[in-house]
Amino acid sequence: MEYEALLRRAEDLQGRCERQNMLTSTPFLRPAEQAAVLAWARTRAGCRMVLWGGHAECERKAAFFLPDYLDETELDLEEEISAIALRAYYGEPGHRDYLGAILAMGLRREWIGDIWIQGQDALVFCLPSVAGQILSLEQAGRVSVKTRQIPLREVTAPARKVRPVRFTVQSLRFDAVLGELFRLSRTQVVKLIAAGAAMKNDLPVLKNDAPVAPGDVLSLRGYGKGRIAEAGGASRKGRIFVTGEVYE
Repeated sequence: MEYEALLRRAEDLQGRCERQNMLTSTPFLRPAEQAAVLAWARTRAGCRMVLWGGHAECERKAAFFLPDYLDETELDLEEEISAIALRAYYGEPGHRDYLGAILAMGLRREWIGDIWIQGQDALVFCLPSVAGQILSLEQAGRVSVKTRQIPLREVTAPARKVRPVRFTVQSLRFDAVLGELFRLSRTQVVKLIAAGAAMKNDLPVLKNDAPVAPGDVLSLRGYGKGRIAEAGGASRKGRIFVTGEVYE
């Protein structure tokens, strides 16, 4: 089983949460790992789990198991995830530069969440236990950087450049919408879905006929990500009009 070790870890964390009536959590999980843990949690009676990465726009998230005394609305995630802002000088390091510099400090990838970059500025989400080390970072790639920790409540997602798209589909099936969104043939899309390369709202989708609705964010590894804005009405041939945007 692909995620057997992860699910054993989740089971141990949930058990400790119940026995000791305390909050427990995983490190940051990739979307496919989140889907596996979510599916597992639905089979566990009394399991109360929340996924959070530091901001609603985060892709990598940790799974938090809640004790009886703690309601989801009372969970203070400022204590569970840290945000480190970085400013680069005389250059604009990329994602690989920041991640490489952080991992070179001896930190593991699962301790680091999303890394957002906008020009000279970057934001790194991480476990509080490693925030101090990231704050000591002085260089990313060949560029000097300065760091500071900021409260999660001050975090804003970087502005996205989008390209509007409009197309028609016979039905709002996942494979049909995905193919039109990224201008791919159905054969290509079906192969990519079967390979686990397609996601809806940051969770993997393996069914070609999974439904798509306005507001859904679709992504395809190697091709990008986009959002469905509207769907409705019909052409003379009975095809559904869809409008959306592809992130650039």
